[in-house]
Amino acid sequence: MTVTSADVPSERPTVLIADDEAALTDSMAVWLSDDYRVRTAYTGHEALSEFDPSVDVVLLDRHMPGLSGERVMKRLNESDASPKVALLTATSTDDFGPEVEDLGFDTHLTKPISRDELLDAVSALSSQSEPAQR
Repeated sequence: MTVTSADVPSERPTVLIADDEAALTDSMAVWLSDDYRVRTAYTGHEALSEFDPSVDVVLLDRHMPGLSGERVMKRLNESDASPKVALLTATSTDDFGPEVEDLGFDTHLTKPISRDELLDAVSALSSQSEPAQR
């Protein structure tokens, strides 16, 4: 599902939110929709379907059924695109092993996340990314 506001110009960065907690995903989409083009996915497989080179920032839940955020990140690493990716997690980063650290996430966000934390993180990530193909 794509939650793109017609009022958001196409030159705005595109953010893909992938999290199996639908209420959280939808809330984050609303928070971001004034400043970004937003796509949502509720599974890892949907995240891969919604992803294309126009995506600038990906917010990726670590634990999703079927295809975890870590496995999605491996697939993103194999693509020609280079979005900035934040790992969404409800656990401490102390629980991350080298297999997670080595995947190349640009940052991590610990849930629950506030609107201001989300906006700050996405702003920082989108300013670091090269403009995606539109």
